[in-house]
Amino acid sequence: MAYLELQNVSKLFGTVAAVKDFNLAVEKGAFISLLGPSGCGKTTTLRMIAGFEMPDAGTITLDGADITGVPPNKRGTGMVFQAYALFPNMSVRDNVAFGLEVTGHPKKEIDERVREMLSLIRLKDTAKRFPHQLSGGQQQRIALARALAIRPRVLLLDEPLSALDAVVRVALRGEIRRIQLELGITTVYVTHDQEEALSISDRVVVMNQGLIEQAGSPEEIYRQPKTRFVAAFIGTANQLNGVLVDRAQVRFGETILRAPVPLALNELSKIVVLVRPESIAVHATAPTDAQNILEGTIQTITFLGPITRVGVDVDGTRVVADLAVSNRAAFTHTQHVWLSFPADACQVMEST
Repeated sequence: MAYLELQNVSKLFGTVAAVKDFNLAVEKGAFISLLGPSGCGKTTTLRMIAGFEMPDAGTITLDGADITGVPPNKRGTGMVFQAYALFPNMSVRDNVAFGLEVTGHPKKEIDERVREMLSLIRLKDTAKRFPHQLSGGQQQRIALARALAIRPRVLLLDEPLSALDAVVRVALRGEIRRIQLELGITTVYVTHDQEEALSISDRVVVMNQGLIEQAGSPEEIYRQPKTRFVAAFIGTANQLNGVLVDRAQVRFGETILRAPVPLALNELSKIVVLVRPESIAVHATAPTDAQNILEGTIQTITFLGPITRVGVDVDGTRVVADLAVSNRAAFTHTQHVWLSFPADACQVMEST
C-alpha cells in the first residue's frame, strides 16, 4: 500500500479546473517532484496535500488514513515555501523552535531538537542571528529546518529554490536531497525547473493543464517521453514532422528516416520523429555509414560549457546537435553540413 495517495483528486477555481482527476501513489521515503509550467496545477496539488486547499472531488490518504478533511495542523506535514516565510523578529533558534513551542514540547527537548536541526543543515553557529543577517540560501535552510523540526510524516516543498541564484540553487538542491535521504522522509517537491527535478527525484510527475502527462523515473521521463509535451518540456528534443512509410521508416520532407514505428500508429496518423541533440553527429563531409542523414546550413553555434550547441537549418526546420567541446570540429556559421543519427535514437509518436 502506498504511504501517500491521491485518488481522483480535482480542484476548481470558479469555472477553471486547476487539477483534474489526479491520481498519485507515493511510497514511504520516496522523493517525488511535481514538474510543469506555471499554471499547470502543481502548487494547487501540493496545497491540497498540505490541507491549505480542499479538493472538490477525490480523496487524499496518508499512512492508510483519509486526511481529505483534516485541518493542516493535524496532518503531520511540514511545508517549505518559495519565499522562506521566516519570522523576521525572531532569532534563528526561535524560528526553528516555533512549531515545537506551539505544540507544547518541553524547553529541554526543544533546545536539543533545534541543535540537531541546525547541525543537520550545517548552520549550527547561526542560532542567535536574525533572518536579515543571513543570505537567501541560509534563510531557506532555516525554513527547511523549521519544517523538519516537528518530525513531519511528509515534507512538502513549493519551489523552494526559485528565488536563489544559480550557484546557490545547485548547492542547496544537493543539500535537500542529502537531508531527505539521511532522514528517510517522504517528500513532495514542486518545481518548474526540469534539471532540478531530474537531478534529485526518485520519480517525476510531469503536469500540464491540471493533468498528469507522465510519471516515472527521471531517466524514463527523459529517454522515453510518452507525449509530445513531455518530450518538448523535458530537455531539448528535435521534432521532425513526417509521414509514415512502414513500420521502420518515416518520410521527413524528401528524406526517408529509419525509425521504430509503434504498432498503434497507422498511415493516416500525423507523425513526429523526436531526436535528442546529443544523439546527432555533425559532419563537414557526407558520411557513408549512417542510418539517417540530413543536410543543412549552420545557423547558430552556441558555447554552453561542456557542450557546443549547433543549430542547423534543414529545409526550413531547425535541428540542433550537442557536441562535446573536446570533439568539436572547426565549424563556422553558414557552413553546409551533414547530420547523422541512428534509428534507435528516434522516437516516433503521433503529432497533435
